[in-house]
Amino acid sequence: MRSSRGFSLIELLVVIAIITILAGLLFPVFAQAKAEAKKIQCISNLKQVGTSIALYMGDSDDLFPVALDASDRWAPEIWENEPEFADRIPYMPMLHDVLQPYIKSQDVFHCPMDNGTYVLDNHFPSSFRAAPSLYRTYGSSYFFRTEISFRAFSSTQFQLPANVNVLFDAAGHWHANTRGLKEGDNVLTYLQLKNKFRYNTLFGDFHAKNLTNEQLEKAWATDL
Repeated sequence: MRSSRGFSLIELLVVIAIITILAGLLFPVFAQAKAEAKKIQCISNLKQVGTSIALYMGDSDDLFPVALDASDRWAPEIWENEPEFADRIPYMPMLHDVLQPYIKSQDVFHCPMDNGTYVLDNHFPSSFRAAPSLYRTYGSSYFFRTEISFRAFSSTQFQLPANVNVLFDAAGHWHANTRGLKEGDNVLTYLQLKNKFRYNTLFGDFHAKNLTNEQLEKAWATDL
């Protein structure tokens, strides 16, 4: 008759060590795959919002929505150098409210990676607190290039529609392996962090893609 024996303590420790090593290798891969899936969903949401904007324009003489994003409404000081525009802010609706009749679900305004903000990326160091997310706090994860609205642009007026940012992630750390900006960060920290930021962005021709901070700044620099 054969005698059976269990694992020795050393053998068990070896197995546990191997499992631990494999877990350490695989968990980052799973996390990266999960983040990539959320990025793709976010881009899909922006494309759907782009479709709703196009439908709105079809009913509005081809004009972009006359509307605001959360930063315009709750941080209006960003427009202090444009008093004509600033004076109109209290009387304008939010973009996600204007587009509501043209979308199937308000969730298209929710980026799955949205975990809020402390400071406006493109208006450092202006405070802009949103917790647990911009979507839950303000109704949308995305910011609008509101100048388009203030200037009553149509889709045919852009000089380079494929280069003009229309809608984009409100914070660049959501899709980057780094933290977001915080109140009290100095300029050096700001520069170090923002160079790692990435933004899902909808363009004037309604295509959407993920951009580096440098690419988004280039889009901002594109004349309307």
